[in-house]
Amino acid sequence: MIPAWVDGTLIPVEKLAAHQRGLRHLAVSIFVRRRGKILIQQRAMGKYHTPGLWANTCCTHPEWDEPPLTCAQRRLNEELGIAGLTLTHRGQVEYRADVGGGMIEHEVVDVFVAEADDDMPLAPNPNEAMGVRWITLADLHADIAQNPARYTPWLRIYLDEHATKIFGA
Repeated sequence: MIPAWVDGTLIPVEKLAAHQRGLRHLAVSIFVRRRGKILIQQRAMGKYHTPGLWANTCCTHPEWDEPPLTCAQRRLNEELGIAGLTLTHRGQVEYRADVGGGMIEHEVVDVFVAEADDDMPLAPNPNEAMGVRWITLADLHADIAQNPARYTPWLRIYLDEHATKIFGA
């Protein structure tokens, strides 16, 4: 159950139902950086929306009453085997995006950024991510401009509307 607003009240709702109904709900997104590059992941083909598309390092929904930082740390480990990073909160952003299959993400997102060491271990969970890569912000912008269909709607929104807030650039 994730926190979502129904008739102005924040209540626990099943994640799939929140997306099917387009309910405004809480989310968390993380961008891990290393030496001027951002770690992005290609979503596993078994995901119920946007399978095979490239997204930011990690994104998820907090469980009911789970603090955003705890959620971000938990999900980094579950999705990519990443633990021990210092996450810096960059504030909240809100977006609404059609993610296909009749589903809408209307998310209020706590965004976190972390700096990784060169030797940070990665162990992607194949049920979550089918690939990862490091890419500069400039190259990511350029590739999204040329191949937008390869990327999740929220990653495109983050870079188009919130890059300064997230990356300070």
